[in-house]
Amino acid sequence: MKKLIALTLVTIGVATSARAQWVVYDPAVHTQQILDEAQNIAKYIEMINNQVQQIRTLTDQLGEFKHYENLFGDPKAVLLSTVKQLTDDLRRTELGQTLTTLESAVNGAEAMRYNANGLFQRVGTTFRTPNGATVTRLEAPYLPVAAVQKTTDNFLSVSTDATARRVALKGQIAATTDALRNATTDAEVQKLTGVLIGLSSALNNTDYEIHQATASAVVQDIANRNEMQRQIEAKKEQQHAEFTEAVQKYGQTFRLMTAPTAFPTR
Repeated sequence: MKKLIALTLVTIGVATSARAQWVVYDPAVHTQQILDEAQNIAKYIEMINNQVQQIRTLTDQLGEFKHYENLFGDPKAVLLSTVKQLTDDLRRTELGQTLTTLESAVNGAEAMRYNANGLFQRVGTTFRTPNGATVTRLEAPYLPVAAVQKTTDNFLSVSTDATARRVALKGQIAATTDALRNATTDAEVQKLTGVLIGLSSALNNTDYEIHQATASAVVQDIANRNEMQRQIEAKKEQQHAEFTEAVQKYGQTFRLMTAPTAFPTR
């Protein structure tokens, strides 16, 4: 009997506890939660798809870049052997001097000793008279001559330097042309073409330097001829004034007789 009563009490306690923990179920709220979760999952899937699409796009672009590099080459990988020679030639100081610089350096004594490396005979700064006297030459009359000698030496120096550079530049142009003919990528062609244009410009520049040196010599020669003519005109004018003055002085010293001559009468 006691066992039956105890079993009954335990059963009643379990039933009472089950009623206290029961949760009320709302189908509408549960459905909304399911829909919200589905939307979140759909957005996440869409985001994943966008990222996948971006990765594919970047992969395609990278493939295009690789294809472009295969076709046109990598400009950084193209090394040209003639670039340094070209830049060195362009950066060098021109050997030729301006006419102003040449004129400021003239020296009459040097003009007297000038022999053009043995081509001419020296005049010398002094000479001896038949009686054995030593006479020192005046430097001023030789200054125009010294200016022409300076411009002539300048031309010869520039011409010699330009000739050697032209030989070197032509060799570099030939080497660049051969490399251009054997080029396999567009990047190599573009770089070689740029270098070839630069070498051609440097070659033309040697002609300009020679022309400038030639012009300096020609202009100085013209200036000397003009100075010679100026001195001649000045000398003629001076001689004319001196002659006029001499005639007037002669007329004042030796007067003509204007009165009739009187003869003695018997």
